[in-house]
Amino acid sequence: MLPNPVIAAINHLLEREDWARERLTPFAGRTVEFRLPPLPDLRLAVLDGGLVGGADSALPPDLVVRIPPASVPGILARDEAALREVAIEGDTELARAVQFLFRHLRWDAEEDLARVVGDVPAHRVAEAGRAFAAWNREAAERLGRNFAEYFTEEAGLLARPAEVSRFGAEVDALRDDVERLEKRIARLLVRGR
Repeated sequence: MLPNPVIAAINHLLEREDWARERLTPFAGRTVEFRLPPLPDLRLAVLDGGLVGGADSALPPDLVVRIPPASVPGILARDEAALREVAIEGDTELARAVQFLFRHLRWDAEEDLARVVGDVPAHRVAEAGRAFAAWNREAAERLGRNFAEYFTEEAGLLARPAEVSRFGAEVDALRDDVERLEKRIARLLVRGR
């Protein structure tokens, strides 16, 4: 059974979005089991009204979602490639509903924080968080460009894009020359008979 804080967090997200609860309501009574090794399996039951609760572990789940541990960062970043690594078995309609909710249900941290500290401080904290995240992305991109430049220009470990293109063109030209030579040799052999 899931710990109450996890259920409370999921229900908090669902309670704010009527469309999300409406999407789950037809599946009342069905269970979903999330498997993310090495963590224990997490099992949810869809309740009437579209919320979730703990499920009986003695009954088989209607849907099993297997999440590779290495995919978790990408999944949290909503990377479609990471989402494709998730294995889903069981009720296909329930699986579609769970996937749709995962792709579209969002936590509005700023709104939740505003209830505690007020609108203006919450907005400023959220803006600072967004600015920090943007700075981290920019710093990571800059670091990547700097490493690429070092390995290309200074260390000579990577080829420049122009050199790779020129090499590809030279290989293509050599291939064409070899094909023409093979055809000439074949014609000479036919004439020599």
